[in-house]
Amino acid sequence: RRQLLQTTACGFGHLALTSMLSGPAARAAVPDRPPGHHAARAKRVIFLFMQGGPSQVDTYDYKPELFTRHDQKVEFFNPRHRKVQHEKVFKPLWEFKQHGQTGHWASSLFPEVNKHIDDLCFIHSMHTEGVAHGPATLFLHTGATNLIRPSVGAWISYGLGSENDNLPAFVTINPPANKGGPRNYSHSFLPAIHQGTVLGQPGNVRALPEIRNIESPLPPAQAEREHAFVSRLNRAQIEAAGDPRNPHLESAVKSLELAWRMQSRGAGLIDLDREPQHIHELYGIGNKTTESFGRQCLAARQLVEAGVRYIQVSHCDNSSTPVWDQHSNLPRHEPLAREVDQPIAGLLTDLRQRGLLEDTLVWWGAEFGRTPFSQNNNGRDHNPRGFTTWLAGGG
Repeated sequence: RRQLLQTTACGFGHLALTSMLSGPAARAAVPDRPPGHHAARAKRVIFLFMQGGPSQVDTYDYKPELFTRHDQKVEFFNPRHRKVQHEKVFKPLWEFKQHGQTGHWASSLFPEVNKHIDDLCFIHSMHTEGVAHGPATLFLHTGATNLIRPSVGAWISYGLGSENDNLPAFVTINPPANKGGPRNYSHSFLPAIHQGTVLGQPGNVRALPEIRNIESPLPPAQAEREHAFVSRLNRAQIEAAGDPRNPHLESAVKSLELAWRMQSRGAGLIDLDREPQHIHELYGIGNKTTESFGRQCLAARQLVEAGVRYIQVSHCDNSSTPVWDQHSNLPRHEPLAREVDQPIAGLLTDLRQRGLLEDTLVWWGAEFGRTPFSQNNNGRDHNPRGFTTWLAGGG
C-alpha cells in the first residue's frame, strides 16, 4: 500500500496493466514466473479528497519538538522559495494524544475518525512535484504536473472495468471545478468510456450527489425506438468512416450505450431516502454541519454496493482559494474538520458492518501538506516535501 501511494497515478496504471496481463494465457507464456506474494484483495477504491492541503503536523504527524521550539527561528528548506532560510517554528493548535491499541498519535481535530485509528495505515513520507495547487492537484490525480494524462480512476476503469454493466466504473462526486478541473478525472489517451462520470456539481460541496437526467421524459416505448434509431445511425457512421475499429467513434458509441442503460435501468441507484434513520444519523445527515459531506459519503457507499470501481468524494468549493488552504487562518481547520469528521467515520463503520471494508480501499489525502513554520503569523504555507495520507480497508 505504501508503494501504491508513492507512485500514485502511475502506480494505479501499473496495477491495471498487471491485472490485464495476469490471466491464464499470460501465465502460460511465462511458466517460470512465480505467483504474487499476496493475492489482490481490494476490488474498489473510495478516495476522500481534501482540496487545499490539511496540515499534517496539526492532524496525524506528531512532532513534539514543534511545541518545545515554538516561536524560535530555525533553518528550514522553504519549498516555495526553493532555498534554506530562517523561519519561525509554529506549534500545532490542537492537542495530541495516543489512540487505539497501536498508540498512534493524533490531534483532537478528527475525534470520530480517531476512534478508527487501528484500522488506518498512515504514510507520513508523501511528497509531490507541484508547489502550487494546480500542478500538485494534477500530479496527485494523474502523475503529471502539466501534461494531460489519464487519472487514477480512469486507469482503474481501464484495467478492471465495472462490476455493473449498467454503471460507469469511475464516478466523481462534486469534483473541484478549478486547479485542473476535468483533467483531474480525464480519460486522456484512454477510450472515452473511462472518463469519470460527475455526480452533483463540480466545485459545489453542497450539491446533492445525484445523477442528472437519469429519468427519460419520454414514454418507455418511444425512448426504446429512439435509442434503436440512434444506435443504427452510430453504426452507419462507423461503417461510413471505413474503420470499424475507430477508437473515437467506438468510444462515443459505448458512452451513449452506457447512458441509455443508466437511464433505462439506473433510476433509483442513488436513493439516500431509502436508508433507515440510524444510517442517516451515522453519517451526520440531518445535522447542518455534516449534512452535505455525509450525503456524499453515503452515496459513495451505495455506489460501492452497486459495483462502481472508483469513487472520489471531494471536500472543496469553486473559490480561487481551496477550502483547506489556510495561509493566515489555521484555526479554520476546525470547522472544516467538523464538516467531514463524522461522515468519514460513519463511512468506515458502515463499510465494516456490511463486510465491504475487506475489499474496499478507502484513501484520505490532499495534493500536499503544510509547513511546520508559520506564515502570516497564524497560518502555514504549502509543503510538497513531506505530508501525510492514510488508507483503510482493502485487505
